[in-house]
Amino acid sequence: MQRLRIELGERGYPILIGPALLDDPAVLAEAVAARDVLVVTNATVAPLYLDRLGRSLAGKRVASVVLPDGEQYKTLDTLARVLDALVEHRMNRDACVAALGGGVVGDIAGFAAACYQRGVDYVQVPTTLLAQVDSSVGGKTGVNHPGGKNLVGAFHQPRAVVTDIGTLATLPVRELRAGLAEVIKYGLVADAAFLGWIEDHLDALLGLDTAALTHAIRRSCEIKAEIVAEDEREHGRRALLNLGHTFGHAIETAAGYGEWLHGEAVGTGMLLAVDLSRRLGWLTAADVERVRTLLARSGLPTVAPVIGAARALELMGMDKKVLAGRIRLVLVKQLGEGVVTGDYPADALAATLEAHFGAAA
Repeated sequence: MQRLRIELGERGYPILIGPALLDDPAVLAEAVAARDVLVVTNATVAPLYLDRLGRSLAGKRVASVVLPDGEQYKTLDTLARVLDALVEHRMNRDACVAALGGGVVGDIAGFAAACYQRGVDYVQVPTTLLAQVDSSVGGKTGVNHPGGKNLVGAFHQPRAVVTDIGTLATLPVRELRAGLAEVIKYGLVADAAFLGWIEDHLDALLGLDTAALTHAIRRSCEIKAEIVAEDEREHGRRALLNLGHTFGHAIETAAGYGEWLHGEAVGTGMLLAVDLSRRLGWLTAADVERVRTLLARSGLPTVAPVIGAARALELMGMDKKVLAGRIRLVLVKQLGEGVVTGDYPADALAATLEAHFGAAA
């Protein structure tokens, strides 16, 4: 097992990475101090891993709530089901919520933990690559709104993240590929050498090679841990981790939640970000083609849906990085160096949107 730590003072916590961690009571005992535990999972993950987690939590009072699977269920109504379960099972402030699943489960469970009795412990037990490298780490929780992605939520740090890489063996290939988009993101914004490593080891990652996956997960979490420790609530540098997300969230909202996987939309969104970076003179056409090739090799979509530049801009205007009416974007100064900026020509952004989304819907 490998161990990292998010350094946030009293709110700091470990990230535990390795095979078969779900079956290790000692690991779960370290992560879950509470006597009472509500496991939040979904209909896909529950038959695979709920019993295994329950056995490793033997000796505790464990209840569970099984949610429907899909981004379209990341809503306030689904959140209410988790809160109802906490009340039904008479969980108190010393209880713990365990999020067993992917990013949707983790975001909902974490938000419920943040809200219930003004905040209870929760642990992340991510079972998708996207959750293992990104959404389980850093304390962002929340749900979607018809007007935009993740508009309702809270910062609430987990007590621990338990990453059992063995769960990726049951992950659908499409979900695995979507998770790779977030791995590629870390290379683009923070580590050019890691980006090259991904290119060299992509076949091993897609083939679920344990050593390759462990390195990719660890390095992604190292980058995120360092950035979150510096900027927990995204007032500055942490926004770098949203490369591709402003464009990607517009895709998800316009297409309807669940039509595009989050990682798929982020991957295509990164293409728009590097395209705009090229228009600003920061990247070359060869750089953009390198990113496009890597995304295509990963099996990710590289063509955005035709929703129209005006509609895309409208949806991007609801992004949480908008300040004083100005859309701040995460762009790429050079491969391996991201930048958050609102200082770009409006016509350059318009050209990127029209090239990818179409001039009209």
